[in-house]
Order: sequence, then C-alpha cells, then structure tokens
Amino acid sequence: MVLHDVKKAITRALREFGIESPDVSFEHPDDLSHGDYSTNVALRYAKELKTKPAALANAVVEKLKVESVKFIEKTEIAGAGFINFHLSKEFFADSVKEVNEDFGKNNTRAGKKVMVEYTDPNPFKEFHIGHLMSNAVGEAIARLYEYQSAKVVRACWQGDVGLHVAKAIWGARQKLKVESLKLGGWNSKKWGEAYALGSEKFETDEAAKKEITALNKTIYEKSDAEVNKLYDAGRKTSLAHFEEIYKVLGTKFDHYFFEGIEGREGVPIVEKGLKDGVFERSEGAIVYKGEKKGLHTRVFLTKENLPTYEAKELGLNKAKFEKEPDLDESLIVTASEQSEYFKVVLAAMAEVLPEVAKHTRHVAHGMLRFASGKMSSRKGNIITGEGLINQVEALVHEKIKEREMTEEQKKELAEIVAVGAIKYSILRQAIGGDIIFDFDKSISFEGDSGPYLQYSYVRAKSVLQKATQVLDVLDVEDVVSERLKQLQQLKHIQPSTLERLLYRFPEVVEQAGEELEPHHIATFLIELAGAFNSWYASEQIVDTKDPTSPYKVALTEAFAMAMKNGLWLLGIKVPEKM
Repeated sequence: MVLHDVKKAITRALREFGIESPDVSFEHPDDLSHGDYSTNVALRYAKELKTKPAALANAVVEKLKVESVKFIEKTEIAGAGFINFHLSKEFFADSVKEVNEDFGKNNTRAGKKVMVEYTDPNPFKEFHIGHLMSNAVGEAIARLYEYQSAKVVRACWQGDVGLHVAKAIWGARQKLKVESLKLGGWNSKKWGEAYALGSEKFETDEAAKKEITALNKTIYEKSDAEVNKLYDAGRKTSLAHFEEIYKVLGTKFDHYFFEGIEGREGVPIVEKGLKDGVFERSEGAIVYKGEKKGLHTRVFLTKENLPTYEAKELGLNKAKFEKEPDLDESLIVTASEQSEYFKVVLAAMAEVLPEVAKHTRHVAHGMLRFASGKMSSRKGNIITGEGLINQVEALVHEKIKEREMTEEQKKELAEIVAVGAIKYSILRQAIGGDIIFDFDKSISFEGDSGPYLQYSYVRAKSVLQKATQVLDVLDVEDVVSERLKQLQQLKHIQPSTLERLLYRFPEVVEQAGEELEPHHIATFLIELAGAFNSWYASEQIVDTKDPTSPYKVALTEAFAMAMKNGLWLLGIKVPEKM
C-alpha cells in the first residue's frame, strides 16, 4: 500500500509537469543505507521536459513533501537523479502483523488453470539426474503458479514405447538366458542394466541392431505374447519405482500420459496433416519441413509408419486439452538440449493443432553436471537421480551421526536435508543455466545452501519453543500496537536489517511468479536467513524483563513463517529439529 501511495503521488507530480502517462517503477537499492525503494523517473523524463535529471528529481521531491505519504520517513536525491525513499520504523513494525500462513500469496493468476508437465522419466531406464532437474524446476514452477492463485494440474509424460524399450527388452532377454534368473526378481536397476546392454549392442553389433529394430515394431504392435509379458513386467516395475522417488521428492501428479497410449494418437494427426500439406513424404518417412519457419526438418512418422517423439508429442498435447479442456496455459518443462526440437514441434503444432499450440510453451532448464562432465545412460556410466539423493543422504547422515536422535529420526532428517540440498543447488540460479554440483557445498549448514536455510528455520522454531515456556501467549496485533508505542517513546530504536528485508517477501514471490524464475526466492531466502542469524547473535530475544521481547518473538515467528513459505515454494521440506 505504501508503494501504491508513493506511485500515485509521483504520477500526479509528473502530470503537473507535463507527462501525461508516466511509467513509474521502483527497485530496492543494493545498499540499505541508500533507502528501501528507489525510482529513476527523473532520469527517464528529464530530457522530455527539457531539464536536468537532478532538477526534476528535486521538483518531484518537493511535491512529495506536500503529499506527506504515510510511512515514508525520508526522501532524498542520489547520484545523477535517483529518488530514494526510506520507510519509517512504524512501517516495519506494522508489517510484522501481515505475516501469516498465506504470506506471499497473490491473485495475479486468479481464475486461471495451468497444466505443468515435468520430470518425464522413461520406464525401462533409470531415473537420471536430468529427471531430477526437471522435477525440481517443474515442481517449483507449479508452486509459484499456486501462490498466484492459479488452479494447477501436474502432469508427467512417460515413454513406455520406443527404441529404448526395445533395447531394454532385447537386453533383458540376453541377460535372462545367461543368468538363468526369473523375471519376478528383477528390479528397476536390473532393467537399467538391460537397457545399457541393449544400447551398447545396438551400436556395435549389426545383427543385434536389426533384431532390436524389429523388436521395436513388435512391441508397438503388441504382436508377441512373450514380448508382451516382458514388456508388462518391466513397465510395472519401473512405474512403481518412480512413485517411490516422487514421494521422496514431494511430488504428486494429477495426470500420467504415456507414449504407448496418448502417443499413438499422434499418428492420425500427422496423416491428416500430410493430406492438408503440412507434412511431406521424404524417403518413405513423413517429415515436417521446418525450414519454412527458419527451423530444420524433422521426421514425424518413420518409413515403417511408426510415430517418432515428434508425432507422439502431438498426440500428447491434444490429449492434455481433452483431459482439461479449459486450460489457459500448458507448460512443458525439459532440458535446454531439447529446445531446438521443441521449436519444430511447436511450429508443426501451430499448423495442425492451432488452439492447443496457442496455449502451449516450452520452458527449458540447464543440465546438472559434475567435475567429470555429463553422464550418459546409454553406456550405463551414470549417477542416477536416485543415486545422487542416496550419496548426499549418506554425507548428511555422517554429519549428524552424533546428534541426540533415534536412528529413524536421523534417517528421516538425512533424507529431508539431502533432497533440500539438491533442490536448492538446482534452483539457486536462473533455470536456463547448467549446474555444477558440489557435494560438500550443497550440504553445508553455513552459507549458500539448502541445509543453511533449513537450519535457520529450525533455529527460529527453537526460539519460539523457548518463548512459549516463559512468556504468555502473544497476540500479534497487541504486540505490534505496543511496539508502535515504544517507537514513539524510544527514538533511538532503529529497525533491524531483518525487518527491512522481511516485508519484501511478497514482492519477490510476485517477481518469481511473473518470470517463472524460482532463483529469486532462493536468493532472497539466503539474504533473509543471514539477516536473521546476525540479529539472533546480537539480541536477547526471549527475556521476561525486557519490554521489547514480545515484539522480538513476534518478529522471529514472522521470519520462520516467511522461511517456511519460501522453502515450500522451492519444494523443500522443513524439519522441526536438526
């Protein structure tokens, strides 16, 4: 509200000077000593008014003095003509009572329905770190939409047919012969090994390649009972295992789509598009000539009349709008290495499914890498998504082994902290960039890490627990009212950095939601946690003899709530004890 009032006052002033429809925007100065908000309107409009920025800034400030906007303590001119605003102590105290379980939510997308498709693992292959990346980014985006009051539908697209399945089943048949194992004892890891074997032989053995190519068609047509049995067993094992991973990651999907079901629906779409001149025949296959849109050519149906990923994508996206016909937006979250692929798919979709394409967009994230570079599931030399979680969990368990907890509590805490460490490492920077994962930094309880944020929250909760033991139940309205009286009487009291940051949380959430960039949340939480921990180190928060103690407790509770909400937006759970 205070920013709204300042904006109105500046707009009125500029109109008086001759700017009919001024665009007034604000930012936070990097240095808190320069104020809480800053605007560059004087720099933007000085030339149009044929004056110097400093002169215009001074004229605007004089007008604002007459307006006397509530909660603005001081206005000053800085640099070449920036106008800086310092909020009052009363504003910061009053803002504490605004913090509740809904703190940060807004109505930007109220009434909108959005489907977010992400994670997208392939049955018969292991859940790799790319799926972990997609899950972290997709879940955070879904939660940002929810905080903007949109109805969110989570979807997962899984490749249960295709050449990778043929490679896995071919490999399984070879392994079953050699190892004399029963299929019932196979787990997802065993299927991953079978895929790696089939993939290797596909590249190195011409006879095996022919067998796998033929097997791919057999699987798609479901024409062989023995193959169908292997297929059903592998698919069931993979999907059940994926559910275990989703539970650990805190994701629950509303819809599952499959290449073997919805993907088949892409065939008639392409065939109709061929008749309509959208697609062309080329060497027996059906292709989309992307060059007409400045792109490249891609195959949609093979010469065997089997749908490629591209055709399946058309069937999938048509099915999405059949399942949820009132979708306002449909987002597809994948790695950036698929960006060029999606440009062609969306171009073709715009011609054959224009209404679907109009509401669909691709959101690309970077890759998660280690010092040794990118891992390859094709050759089996990978750290899987599940394996990464387990490795980080083991490191966390080693750090907390001396804590006074039961083994079950340690295991639960290690999992929560490990997943939080990985998700934060992924979400701490803009989603388009690659991540170099550092095991030691990711699990640090100090500095730029997920565990540091979780620990800061737990520290605040510990303070609050102590407060309930020695202080009466606090009513925030009464506490803030008392604080405002104290500020009138004790002029020397200055707002802490914690107070000067806390109120910004809703703004940060709104920016992250508008840009679909969760890193804004992560960056802010690190700054907020640092402010809280510095304040915690310098203050006696719980003190029955200190009349300001109730307010300090209320401020601690507000911090804990903002931290919990922010971590929820990142898909990170908060432990109650660390």
